[in-house]
Amino acid sequence: MSLAFSALKTASVGRSRIMAAAISPLARQLQTSSTNAMATPAEQPLKKEPLYKTFEIYRWNPDTPTEKPHLETYKVDLNACGPMVLDALIKIKNEQDPTLTFRRSCREGICGSCAMNIEGGNTLACIAKVDRDVSKPVKVYPLPHMNIVKDLVPDLTHFYNQYKSIEPYLKQKQGPTDGKENLQTIEDRKKLDGLYECILCACCSTSCPSYWWNQEEYLGPAVLMQAYRWMIDSRDQFGPERRDKLQNKMSLYRCHTIMNCSKTCPKGLAPGAAIAKIKYIMATE
Repeated sequence: MSLAFSALKTASVGRSRIMAAAISPLARQLQTSSTNAMATPAEQPLKKEPLYKTFEIYRWNPDTPTEKPHLETYKVDLNACGPMVLDALIKIKNEQDPTLTFRRSCREGICGSCAMNIEGGNTLACIAKVDRDVSKPVKVYPLPHMNIVKDLVPDLTHFYNQYKSIEPYLKQKQGPTDGKENLQTIEDRKKLDGLYECILCACCSTSCPSYWWNQEEYLGPAVLMQAYRWMIDSRDQFGPERRDKLQNKMSLYRCHTIMNCSKTCPKGLAPGAAIAKIKYIMATE
């Protein structure tokens, strides 16, 4: 009995030694310390040298109406800022001048809120890249030939009233006979491509000289393109009535195909082509 117990004890000790030998390398691999986990100074990313770009931004405050509008200068480190003009404007507002006023929302080129004149052209600040050539400044103005609320914020009340005037929604004299949804063929749906994508940023209308001088009566590229979008919608039944509203010398025919609208559209649309198609339909019907 004593002999058997001794043999069992010896076997147990042997197994323990084998297990310890197997676990030991794994334990050494798992040993960590805060010192080992930290990067050494040589592994730290090198901080880029500041790259300062000058921004000249239009400023006007309605609280001091006797003061003329002026350009105010700011310097932004491009290596500590996002790549777009809107990023720079937000950085200036957050870190240098909280009184700087501008519109912005989606930051994805979808909402149209941040439309402004940058480097002489109308575009969206959120998709306009900052030129990293620091030898020349970036000049930022509000949309041209519009009343200004403050700084880079134009008053778009008249623009939206014009949009409202074309009744930009589906109008029917008689709905579907089965009382269900308004069906549309794939071909008819494709006719709306290049029209429905308009985000009403007003870049095109405020780049049009005809709209600059006649905006009280001329509807402008953005509104006319949306008018055409509803005229050619196969589900709409008020096409002739929509065109009748444009039968005057100002609403539509102030367009002289200068084509600034198509050139400046940040969505790559062609308002000039839509206006030409309205004229063609009205001339041939």
